[in-house]
Amino acid sequence: MHKHHSALGLVASRPVQPVTLIRPHAAARAARYFVEKFPGRSLYAVKANPSPALIRTLWESGITHYDVASIAEVRLVRRTLPQATLCFMHPVKAEEAIAEAYFKHGVKTFSLDSIEELDKIVRATRSASDLTLCVRLRVSSEHSKLSLASKFGVAPGESKELLFRARQVADALGICFHVGSQAMTPEAYGNAMERVRQAIVEAAVTVDVVDVGGGFPSTYPGMEPPPLEAYFETIHRAFESLPISYSAELWAEPGRALCAEYSSIIVRVERRRGDELYINDGAYGALFDAAHIGWRFPVTLLREPESNAREMAFSFYGPTCDDLDHMTGPFLLPADVQVGDYLEIGMLGAYGSAMRTAFNGFGSDETVTVDDEPMASLYTHVEREVASNVVKL
Repeated sequence: MHKHHSALGLVASRPVQPVTLIRPHAAARAARYFVEKFPGRSLYAVKANPSPALIRTLWESGITHYDVASIAEVRLVRRTLPQATLCFMHPVKAEEAIAEAYFKHGVKTFSLDSIEELDKIVRATRSASDLTLCVRLRVSSEHSKLSLASKFGVAPGESKELLFRARQVADALGICFHVGSQAMTPEAYGNAMERVRQAIVEAAVTVDVVDVGGGFPSTYPGMEPPPLEAYFETIHRAFESLPISYSAELWAEPGRALCAEYSSIIVRVERRRGDELYINDGAYGALFDAAHIGWRFPVTLLREPESNAREMAFSFYGPTCDDLDHMTGPFLLPADVQVGDYLEIGMLGAYGSAMRTAFNGFGSDETVTVDDEPMASLYTHVEREVASNVVKL
């Protein structure tokens, strides 16, 4: 893997294929922030970006627990980090996957949202007595950009029996939920914790773990969330007021918030048609979210000297033959962008690499490490504050 100081320096070599830029220092900074600031334990949600290099970076920065959602992710993290603690947090699992995770890979924590899944876990682990079982509640995704409220979770009024029965077979009983991806207000977690309170009171069980799941945001054009400190404060207040065990643990499953700033991509403009740019990556590459859910990512023109042209709104077409390979944006770039120019598209560390395919024969595995700052960040202000305090001392 090559290393450059910046994206601009790399394009001097005129790459023909897209190039992924990774910034390990950005992921390490995000991990340290969660380790130091979140008032509980942080589990990295591997599905957001399963790169072994990233997983190792997070481990080195203090993330010791990993939210895995498939047996393939269990194997990947166990192979990459033999000492890591793995939590199988998909509520619907194959019985064979549960057995392999427990007996071969030492997984003791499982999520569930039905009596059928509970019975499956008990059978697959041969009635193991050392399980942490987390019952997933269905909560609202109204404050999030991507809903996760329909597929999983016990509906209000239906959790009592499941919590009671899970308590009978679990060494530790947990309650978990997911407010949806890219939660734009701490209120999402405050509301969900009230649902946790109701479930505990109805079931009258002792709860040992409260897992607030993922949904912690990153910053994108048109989606600038409040500081993460506000989310942590809301969660901490709600957790402290719950009727739970005095020794209960608070967990979270950040994915996007830990890895969005980790990588970006350099693409080349192959054609311009008015306000439409044809680029060499797209919906079947790192830009799945930009195409299929209209996600806007930060973009910049990599040209020296810099363009002085006014900004205008562009849409992108990817390289495949498919009309669906279209990213509407709008992506703001200098009006004089032209064929042969290079663009950097940022904040693709979350889900960008995870969603890639080689459809139509397009795609590139070329990856370069850079040590400049990501195009947007929720964490650089923290380093500035630390530096300022050091100077004052």
